Amino acid sequence: MLDPRIAAAIFAVVGVFFLVVGVRAARGRPFLAATGGLLALALLAVAGLCGALALSIQGYRALTREEVAAVVEIRPVAHQRFVARVTLPDGQMRSFEIAGDELYVDARVLKWHPWVNLLGLHTHYALDRIGGRYADIEDERNAPRSVYSLADAAPLDAFVLRREHEFLAPLVDASYGSGTFIEADRPATLEIRVSTTGLLLRERRGETARR
Repeated sequence: MLDPRIAAAIFAVVGVFFLVVGVRAARGRPFLAATGGLLALALLAVAGLCGALALSIQGYRALTREEVAAVVEIRPVAHQRFVARVTLPDGQMRSFEIAGDELYVDARVLKWHPWVNLLGLHTHYALDRIGGRYADIEDERNAPRSVYSLADAAPLDAFVLRREHEFLAPLVDASYGSGTFIEADRPATLEIRVSTTGLLLRERRGETARR
């Protein structure tokens, strides 16, 4: 399967080739020039699309099996208050002070149509938000809320683009959010795991959060 960046480069090079052919044939062979120009425009458009797709999935990770999206260390600090220390696969660490009885995490998921898989695009995901959740519905309505972003800022975001532009429907089979939550009433080390069916939080056996 091709990486979309490689596909963009290939289409661009071939497009430029046909453009050169069209320009050289412009004087004596108008039909060949027109054909070369149209092919060049089509190929360059496809190259631009591949480049835009490659840029729009920056920050997303390809998903081919269940994998660990992040590790979270939970440390309660008060009643319905806890600190969540998140370690991402690239080693980046962030800490959040969260209100609630439970840890909540969600992610954005993009599933591409099979023909787009030929460009190297399969199911992709990106962690989106982390926050707290209350066990009691009245607390959920009235108690303090806390939510933080886990997403990286990007000039283009495929998930947002799909929601805003219907013409991308032939490329994206499904774009949806997946969320999960777990009690945060004691120190624990958790894995945020993601699969093609969504997110889950699983405690690492034999490990507790660092105090």
